[in-house]
Amino acid sequence: MRRRGGPGGRRAVDRVDRIWRHETFRRHLAAIRERETDRKFGKHDLAHFLDVARIGEIMNLESGLGLDRELIYAAALLHDIGRDVEYDNGTEHDLAGAQIAPEILRDCGFDPRETEQIADAIRSHGDETVAGENSLRGVLYRADKASRACFACDADVRRECRWSEEKKNLKIRY
Repeated sequence: MRRRGGPGGRRAVDRVDRIWRHETFRRHLAAIRERETDRKFGKHDLAHFLDVARIGEIMNLESGLGLDRELIYAAALLHDIGRDVEYDNGTEHDLAGAQIAPEILRDCGFDPRETEQIADAIRSHGDETVAGENSLRGVLYRADKASRACFACDADVRRECRWSEEKKNLKIRY
């Protein structure tokens, strides 16, 4: 796969930056922020999205997968964008996000093949069966799970967490 976004790769930075500035993205992000005001852990905010992107790129580089960095970043920025829809009507956020993302991606200059690849990764980022894949889907799944700093939660909050002890990230890895 082509790598963009290295030295001189302005197009990659510009397309991903356009996602951040996209009106639909910002509207959903604001709605999520409003709905998660009282959430004690695991907020779905820009810090989480960027953690997932950066961890995904580290995984990509460490494993020599050759995935396009801008696709990793685009998928990471958009993977939880359907949370507000889930809060409103119960539609699973991965499915809602995969429906919201194509409009944003098209407006930001992603072609139909890239858009479908990113939407597919968003749609399956909660599906354990993709965990071992050396694909955008697998990287997004693993990076999302690795992004949670469970080791930094205080004991009371950690007890309230719905994740099993086996899933919790109790050591710094990335």
